[in-house]
Amino acid sequence: MPVRARRPFRPVPRTQYLEPDPVTRPEPTPSISFSELGLSEDLVRTLDEVGYHESTPIQAMALPVALEGRDIIGQAITGSGKTAAFALPILERLEPEGGAVQALILCPTRELANQVSQEVTKLARHRQVKILTVVGGDPIKRQLDGLREHPSVVVGTPGRILDHLQRHTLSLQGIRFVVLDEADRMLDMGFAPDVERILVQTPERRQTMLLSATVPGWVHRLAARHMKDPETVSVTGRTELVPTIRQWCIECSWAEKDEALCVLLDSSRVTLGLIFTNTKRNADQLRTTLLARGYDVTAIHGDLSQHERDEAMARFRGSRVRFLIATDVAARGIDIGEISHVINYDVPATPEDYVHRVGRTARAGRDGVALTLITPIEILKIRDIERHTKRLIEHHTLEDLRQLAGSAAALVG
Repeated sequence: MPVRARRPFRPVPRTQYLEPDPVTRPEPTPSISFSELGLSEDLVRTLDEVGYHESTPIQAMALPVALEGRDIIGQAITGSGKTAAFALPILERLEPEGGAVQALILCPTRELANQVSQEVTKLARHRQVKILTVVGGDPIKRQLDGLREHPSVVVGTPGRILDHLQRHTLSLQGIRFVVLDEADRMLDMGFAPDVERILVQTPERRQTMLLSATVPGWVHRLAARHMKDPETVSVTGRTELVPTIRQWCIECSWAEKDEALCVLLDSSRVTLGLIFTNTKRNADQLRTTLLARGYDVTAIHGDLSQHERDEAMARFRGSRVRFLIATDVAARGIDIGEISHVINYDVPATPEDYVHRVGRTARAGRDGVALTLITPIEILKIRDIERHTKRLIEHHTLEDLRQLAGSAAALVG
């Protein structure tokens, strides 16, 4: 059987490693101040205090519609400002002395629910609004005590919200606002039936806001059953990868993946690396492999307890470990500005997932690097990603990495 010859190493000029990939972007949407969008003066003042001076595109499109009380389907990628797009209209129209739960915000994961709760709390800093987070893995007693204090806003995951409804410890009879955040992920995680059971227990006269990065068929069917003439606002196609994200794929065999990953992790330029796998099993196996090789690594996925997930996130956020292995679902809600590299150990299932993953780096104006390990048969997936993002991904082999001086410093820096 003939042996396939390795392709000769063709070094790329170093300037190509240092400069961001060229990208064609549409003309930027003109910035709109929050005062022009119909918000009250005190809420605009709060936004200014927390550093939100001008709206993002999804906020500019959604706020005027939401403030009128209309149902909305909002489509935009993670990190585009969707939380404020639904939180601000709720805070503007809450009744301070309502007594009952007025707003229910459903999120697919505990991490995202906690992040949303923190964001809403920040925006409500000058308002007398009680906000309670209700998620699985949290002590039930703490949640019961919180519900007895009559919060105005409850942020939670579908499973735990349904649990409280079945216990009769939560009533949705006074609900005026329902938010389904990251609705596509709720579908992916199998929460669709729970969401439908929750919605039928809320009053018909309510405002429903559905936010999602993608809009699969379930979203349209849910809208037809549970929303009233919703208006769709979308910034898809105008929001692209941040131009300061540099992208490469490294071709190797399945057996060589661990070696390729270790070559990358050996670089001191990977100051904080987020490593994605497609399954919980892969995450656990990779964590075991890297720990055995002496790497400072932890993992986060849906099978871990809330305490274990919180501890892993605290260690990574505090830079006590350099590398965090995560699945897509568990990574929702991770917002750490210091992540220098995103490494796809497994190629993401869809181009949309790729955008979500690599968007965890190069945040707040920083530079970032996205690296994807691929087998030869996965090259077509890279082509799909390139067509979706309209950005080329530079191709290298494991042999290239071996020949590059300084443990692939040119590639990862």
